[in-house]
Amino acid sequence: MRKTLILAILLGGIAATPLAAQSGNINARVDKLEKEFRAVQRKVFPNGALVEAEIMPETTAGPPPGTPASAPLADLTQRVDALESQLAALTGQSEQNAYQIRQLQDQVKKLVADAEARAAAEAPAAPAVAPTLPAAGGRPPATAAAEQPAADGIARPSTGDEADDGYVYGFRLWQAKRYGEAQTELKTVVDKFPQYRRASFARNLLGRAYLDDNKPALASVAFYDNYQKLPKGERAPDSLYYLGVSLTQLKKPADACKVYEELQDVYGATLSASLKTMVADGRKKAKCTA
Repeated sequence: MRKTLILAILLGGIAATPLAAQSGNINARVDKLEKEFRAVQRKVFPNGALVEAEIMPETTAGPPPGTPASAPLADLTQRVDALESQLAALTGQSEQNAYQIRQLQDQVKKLVADAEARAAAEAPAAPAVAPTLPAAGGRPPATAAAEQPAADGIARPSTGDEADDGYVYGFRLWQAKRYGEAQTELKTVVDKFPQYRRASFARNLLGRAYLDDNKPALASVAFYDNYQKLPKGERAPDSLYYLGVSLTQLKKPADACKVYEELQDVYGATLSASLKTMVADGRKKAKCTA
């Protein structure tokens, strides 16, 4: 009898040991999973965790007496295995999303660099400036230079409003097809007076001066800048249209078509009849699909 009791105690100890070890192993895996799950959530949802772990306490009644203790433990093990698989899939998706975002950022940087390179290539070289001497009759050089445009039939306004005078003078130069001088004058207005009441007009006309001077890359930068900075400006729709024209000249018809779609989506209901006709012609030249 005593030997039977001792044997039962020994067998009980042997059976209990692996169950305790398994339970400890499961607890360690759950702790590890919770830490990894929180780390992934912080990466995927930086503003706060939106997903809760799915290891929940059992809500059903406990097993009937005599049921082996290993059944609930085996069930928990299966659930932990499943959660580990889900966590691995979520981690992989997070890494894939991060990689795709990096690719998009690289593409945007390349597009910006290409546009800046084209703009730099098209920028006119600064002319050599010879030392200025007083003009004949003792007139200062500034006075002689101011008289020269007037002699050419293009007078600079002098109303006391520096920004408006510069814009009107730039417009007159553009009308006279003196595009290089118009670009200089209008760029001064745009850079010096960003809050000018006709800023949308000045930015759009600067783009027109570049476009008419066969500088579509510089023109595209000016037109996009006007639309981006002054989307509610009077000439923002015109700038989007001419941006499409510039991109077509740069042999980027697909991008031009996207611009025309943007123009229609944002300003379609307010476009004038003449601008609608121009857009239709621009889409035709870019071979945009309906």
